[in-house]
Amino acid sequence: MKRILAFVVAIGLAYAAHAADPPKTNPGWEKLKTLVGEWEGTIGEGHGTVTVTYRLVSNGSTLMETMDVPDHTHTMITMYAPDAPNDRIVATHYCAAGNQPRMAARELKGDSLDFDFLDATNARDGEDLMRALVVRFQDADHFQQLWTSREGGRDHTGTFAYARKR
Repeated sequence: MKRILAFVVAIGLAYAAHAADPPKTNPGWEKLKTLVGEWEGTIGEGHGTVTVTYRLVSNGSTLMETMDVPDHTHTMITMYAPDAPNDRIVATHYCAAGNQPRMAARELKGDSLDFDFLDATNARDGEDLMRALVVRFQDADHFQQLWTSREGGRDHTGTFAYARKR
């Protein structure tokens, strides 16, 4: 009985010590969270407009991006979440093409987060697939995204410029 009590006390003390440690903050994650709200943007020159909404979900542990493009019949979702043990932020893009590329950014570099390809689910060899994402923060009301996709073995980058909706 004394061993069990000692074990329970040890677990309780370890938990209390861990809970007392403030969580390590990730500047890139903190910057991403400033996007919460509604945005309107353009896709390059002459390609139309796009609406993006950001909201924190899952008790604030995940940022959900909902993208509506007028000429698409499907809404696309990208989920961003900190991956603290690996000191990075992971983005999973739920593409209208039906695949789900995952990308990761290690750190905020100046005013940019650069996400590089990790892997993808529901993707076939040679299929068009998102390979990278750069998020450039300009000010509280403007930012850009540079989405790079691989089509036919070649990379193509599309630039989206956003302004906060008021």
